Amino acid sequence: MERSESNPAVPLFCILEFVNFATIMGILSIFSRDKKQVLDQGLAKTKESVFQKLSRATFGKSKVDDEVLDNLEEVLITSDVGVETTLKIIKRIEERVEHDKYLNAEELNTILRDEISKLLLENNNENQTDFSIPDGRRPYVILVVGVNGVGKTTTIGKLAYHFKQKGYKVVLGAADTFRAAAVEQLLEWGRKVDVPVIHQKMGSDPASVAYDTVSSAIATNADVVLIDTAGRLHNKVGLMNELSKIKNVMGKVVPGAPDEVMLVLDGSTGQNAFEQAKQFTLATEVTSLAITKLDGTAKGGVVIGISDQFHIPVRYVGLGEKADDLQVFSRTEFVDSLFGND
Repeated sequence: MERSESNPAVPLFCILEFVNFATIMGILSIFSRDKKQVLDQGLAKTKESVFQKLSRATFGKSKVDDEVLDNLEEVLITSDVGVETTLKIIKRIEERVEHDKYLNAEELNTILRDEISKLLLENNNENQTDFSIPDGRRPYVILVVGVNGVGKTTTIGKLAYHFKQKGYKVVLGAADTFRAAAVEQLLEWGRKVDVPVIHQKMGSDPASVAYDTVSSAIATNADVVLIDTAGRLHNKVGLMNELSKIKNVMGKVVPGAPDEVMLVLDGSTGQNAFEQAKQFTLATEVTSLAITKLDGTAKGGVVIGISDQFHIPVRYVGLGEKADDLQVFSRTEFVDSLFGND
């Protein structure tokens, strides 16, 4: 096509000269703010609940005394932080009160924020900032476990979406062969995000599906494998045997697989999530956590307690139904959303 003299083509670098650096940074800040807004909105009910309780705990008090600490203990426990983690936080605050001798009750919010931030730092790896997988062996195999109804299959679909957005080649394995709905749901996610799903007929051996999935990933040079498993919380021995068999079979194809065992928990269930974490960590070696359904609930404190009590990094948090509502967990952003940015 000939170029018109009246409408000459303008080189791209000339166009970019008209877009100054401040404008570019403004656009980038909009995108980053969108992600933060999702987190802020998802934790809004938890934040409102915690601050209302904190206000009542310090009402009429000029300093942090035993009564304030007793009230704070109740605030944390009723916010689903958990008893053990609550006692740990209270002890740390008591030590600060003893060291500083006098602390204004109005400072309690800042003190609590500091201690929760430190606690999360002790149990979470801040190196992960996006949906990336470690350098090294391919395929990177993630075995996903959790009871029915926690959003396990949905989380797998969202992860597949994000990994594909990063440029990774993804394969899904429908090893929950006991529920037709689970297989169909994963197949639907596969169609939605355009990634292959390896599956067999209902009632098939889950380990066989896992074997086929990893084999397919190797044959197609895939980067990431996500394998769904049955969500039954049956007796510990049965669960342990089933997961051990799946891992052993995958290990025959890729020595050392899986690279990660991710437990998905429903944050809105509060203390029930603690019990599920306890059962699964007894049954298998869980290496990461995804906590879903934090939007619309005042039980966001469960993230703090589970991270602390099980010493397992929280990798992802779910804040809604859309694929973009699954976020990489950031201790800093979580605390900022819970306590405010100031």
